[in-house]
Amino acid sequence: MAPTIHVADHDITVSKLDKELFPEDHFSKGDMLLHYRSVAEAMVPHLHGRPLTMRRYPSGIATGGFFQKDASEYFPSWITTVEVPHKHREGMVHYVVCDDAATLVYLANQAAIEFHIWTSTVADLTRPDRLVLDLDPPPGVTVATLRSIARRARDLYTELGLTPFLQATGGRGYHIVAPLDRSADFAFVRELAGDLADHLAADDPDMLTTAQRKNRRGDRVFLDVNRNGRGQTFVAPYSLRARPGAAVATPLDWSELGRSTPNGFTAVSVNRRLARKTDPWADMDSHAAAPAAARERLDAMNDEKAPS
Repeated sequence: MAPTIHVADHDITVSKLDKELFPEDHFSKGDMLLHYRSVAEAMVPHLHGRPLTMRRYPSGIATGGFFQKDASEYFPSWITTVEVPHKHREGMVHYVVCDDAATLVYLANQAAIEFHIWTSTVADLTRPDRLVLDLDPPPGVTVATLRSIARRARDLYTELGLTPFLQATGGRGYHIVAPLDRSADFAFVRELAGDLADHLAADDPDMLTTAQRKNRRGDRVFLDVNRNGRGQTFVAPYSLRARPGAAVATPLDWSELGRSTPNGFTAVSVNRRLARKTDPWADMDSHAAAPAAARERLDAMNDEKAPS
């Protein structure tokens, strides 16, 4: 049986609803479609206008999935796509852009479990409007430690004139994200993010590192800024994560950090949450800051710290 569901003026034929995509959690494809349909109102604004990378698992998470960027083949004509020049060779990549609930449900029916988004939009793909710091802990780091690092990052963002927004990633860590005004290119923002992370790490070198090589990090938390490069992505708010537990990436208010864990939200709890509270990232763009101003403040702070 392949029933048809009606979402936002489109009829979408869905299939294999009983298939357990998360076998350990008995979480089926039908459950996943229900999740994306119920979070669409909060989630689509964060996807809107952004090239999308999907992680698809047609046979469920127990078997290998794959990342899909190029969508030039079989998507219906009503789904928005954007052509982006290849980074390393000739030609174009046709990215899907998820601008409505129907697209989200259609992609979920294609067994897209995870949604990862660019830090820039089709309005200007060369200038990011998000800066992302990913706290990536090795095994054994306590949640209390991670929370305290997130707070330190929050305080530094604030000192630099950036407005920090928090996301439990549904994985091992947290994202601290700042909205930007698109006045700087990727190279500028990537360098700003890197220097911001170096500043944090220099204050606590025993606990924090910006070392790219895993074997140089030891048991320290990696401050990962690699998501700030052109064509790089971070996990979209309200995306499921393709790992046992079926956790959901969830934006948080800073007041909720002390009670949260990185992977503590599920489809059921997020649905309940959105029924009683507004998405904490809903007004993010109204706080967009200029990267150049943050850069000046960071340079001034580093000059003060430098031995005379």
